[in-house]
Amino acid sequence: MAVKYNLQIIFAFGSRAKEVLEVIEGRMAHLSPTASDLDIGVKPGDPLSGQEKDEIAIFFEDLFDLPRVDVVVLPEAPVSLAAQIVTGEILYARDPNYGAEYQLNMMRMAADLLPYEREKQKMILGVEP
Repeated sequence: MAVKYNLQIIFAFGSRAKEVLEVIEGRMAHLSPTASDLDIGVKPGDPLSGQEKDEIAIFFEDLFDLPRVDVVVLPEAPVSLAAQIVTGEILYARDPNYGAEYQLNMMRMAADLLPYEREKQKMILGVEP
């Protein structure tokens, strides 16, 4: 699947990230039954069409026997969301060094924007975050 869609990195993030990694690594047979969906972040080498994004989601739904998988394409995501994604679990990296560099770059970008995000929250909410 990573080759078919030219995915450079695949992340699991959110509440099920660690559990998904345990299944991938063979430490668990399957995900525990819960109503929670699975969040997947992908860094493709080329832009993905809407159909390709749907196919990736369906692949993970079938793989983990889940009713819903949300796929986020990292280059299309806001920096704050991308930072959450890259601090999740890496399920696949074509080049582990590139994967680590990408994580660091996204976290740096998020850190650079943090003062602006705080100011925005202060303006919107009228309080310090």
